[in-house]
Amino acid sequence: MGKHAILEKLPKDGFLKLSAAKPAPLPAEQKIALIRKGNALFNAGDVEESKRIFLTTGYTDGIMRIGDYHFQRGELLEAYKMYWLAPAPDKVEMMTEQMAAIVRKWLNDKGDT
Repeated sequence: MGKHAILEKLPKDGFLKLSAAKPAPLPAEQKIALIRKGNALFNAGDVEESKRIFLTTGYTDGIMRIGDYHFQRGELLEAYKMYWLAPAPDKVEMMTEQMAAIVRKWLNDKGDT
């Protein structure tokens, strides 16, 4: 498969759907209780449910931990999404630089691989 064939397989809408929407305001007690539940779920290995809670509450540290989890598992697009939503600008910048280096390498490769 040539390098141009790879680019043709990319989804038209891209890989990520990101939202900059702010979470709905929650009463402080409810937000604290949800974050505690999210932390307990994350520690118990229920990453998807904890992710929902962290995103709902806008809990930056939890969202970054979810990003770290995906990064360690090699799920780089999901990690990037979580870092973007957290926001974690240092981690987004690091991953963006790595992705740009990959694209530069693809563009500079001569011939098909």
